[in-house]
Amino acid sequence: MSELVALKASARPRAGKGAARQARREGNVPAVIYGDNQTPLTIALEYNMLWKQLLKGHFTSTAFELDLDGKKHIVLARDVQLDPVRDTPVHVDFQRVGKDGIVRVEIPVRFINDQASPGIKRGGVLNIVRHEVEVYAPYNKIPQFFEADLTGLEIGRSIHISAIKLPEGVSPVIKSRDFTVATIAGALKGDTEEAAATEAGAAPAAGAAAAPAAAAGKGAPAAAAGKGAPAAAAGKGAPAAAAGKGAAPAKPAGKK
Repeated sequence: MSELVALKASARPRAGKGAARQARREGNVPAVIYGDNQTPLTIALEYNMLWKQLLKGHFTSTAFELDLDGKKHIVLARDVQLDPVRDTPVHVDFQRVGKDGIVRVEIPVRFINDQASPGIKRGGVLNIVRHEVEVYAPYNKIPQFFEADLTGLEIGRSIHISAIKLPEGVSPVIKSRDFTVATIAGALKGDTEEAAATEAGAAPAAGAAAAPAAAAGKGAPAAAAGKGAPAAAAGKGAPAAAAGKGAAPAKPAGKK
């Protein structure tokens, strides 16, 4: 479960692009706090402090206690704009947590025990339908991830949200159906046969078929030559028996 992370911020007197650029020149990152039917606040965060939080990961699923000039705000980061070239933060949107303390967040799903799945052992493939699941959760009990157990799953079986254990107080946004998170799909027949042949040490069928054609080259025996090859073998001075069809035999010398 996530805990509140403290952040310090300072108020920006003005909004707009000019004020945002001024904040960046001073080594800060411009941001805004909105939501909970209150007036939006323009603030600035120290760049190094914000960058450290981004490097920790799970930034948009972490609840922050934002200290704005002595006044505390419980917020959740909703959007982080990055520089397209340097990939550094240039603006952050924070949403206030309401009085009920329930927030709507997307939680990543981790799949475990893939080696205990008979379907995957037989060459099946894990087809992930949802990498993240959107849920309602208390701001101080936001899970970092969900675990989906693949133990015993055969090809064609599916993992539904009901098979994933959710912490107390956490519920999926979609409640009308038991939606699919992942499936064990069968591998293609050709891929399975090729993998089996490779494991057994057998030569590929395509290579075997190409070998005889490659063997036929210059100097091949006459028997391997094409139609009409015997005629080419009959050279000058060849015996009469080797001549073509219809050749007359030589007459013996003697009486008429």
